[in-house]
Amino acid sequence: MNSPFAMNAPQSPAAGIAVRAFAPASVGNIGVGFDLLGHAIDGPRDIASVRRIDEPTVRIRAIRGDVPGADSLPLEAERNTAGRALIALREALSLPFGFEVELEKGIPLGSGLGGSAASCVAALVAANALLDAPLSREALYPFALQGEAVASGSLHGDNVAPMLLGGVVLAPVHRMIALAVPDWLHCVVVHPDQVLETRRARAALAEPYPLSQLVHQTSHLALFLTGLQRGDAQLIREGLVDVLVEPRRAPLIPGFAQVKQAALDHGALGASISGAGPSVFAWFASRAEAEAAAPAMRDAFVSAGYDARAHVSPVAGPRAEVLS
Repeated sequence: MNSPFAMNAPQSPAAGIAVRAFAPASVGNIGVGFDLLGHAIDGPRDIASVRRIDEPTVRIRAIRGDVPGADSLPLEAERNTAGRALIALREALSLPFGFEVELEKGIPLGSGLGGSAASCVAALVAANALLDAPLSREALYPFALQGEAVASGSLHGDNVAPMLLGGVVLAPVHRMIALAVPDWLHCVVVHPDQVLETRRARAALAEPYPLSQLVHQTSHLALFLTGLQRGDAQLIREGLVDVLVEPRRAPLIPGFAQVKQAALDHGALGASISGAGPSVFAWFASRAEAEAAAPAMRDAFVSAGYDARAHVSPVAGPRAEVLS
């Protein structure tokens, strides 16, 4: 029986060889798919440089980047998302060698853009290129989940899965499923100068939900997924309405209501919180509409007292790849 990890085995890389890889930012949840849906964006990215070493261990050598707080991230591998992912990889494959990692942070911390996930995915993709028999993206998924859990406190794939596969991905913890994405779909993601820790944002969801709300959300999810499959903008519009998570997290994001309204005023199919926030995303039926809406969405955050940056991207964003 073939191993789920098996692929064609290249010539063994020598110790000391280093590989650089990037992982893109992502929009987790996409409003109606809490912990299950996400998509990559062409915008901020993290880069990992991974070196194969003779010692059977994982070391984080350095963490750099212009984003605030990058220098506060732990260098201890067990407490770092990239380090923990590579430890899981080593243990699962019983590797006789180890890895040394340097991280370049380009995704702001606590932004709702998947920064903790991007570090571990970039490191995994780079380390995978250094294996004697590189793994499939699907085989890397469990290790990415374990790495991301260091930051979030739970296993959920809505950020790591789209980073591994690109585009929109359905991500239960046992598998990744790439979904159809019409090429005309574009998004705007606006990140304000706010920080919202994932654990705090998840704490806002602790109270139970009534069954009627769950049924309402499920109907939206079904419409949304059907709209993607059919390339039907109206079904996407009807489905992209979050009645569970957004109402509880919106008060944690000053200016959210104004940013969302600016998106809708410019024809957005829907808008909501990116990941745990505070970034806000909106989907549009064309790039032209997205580019027209981006300044208004950014200005809404500025009017609320927060500088912000807007990114326009295809919804079918790129996947993590080796750079060198």
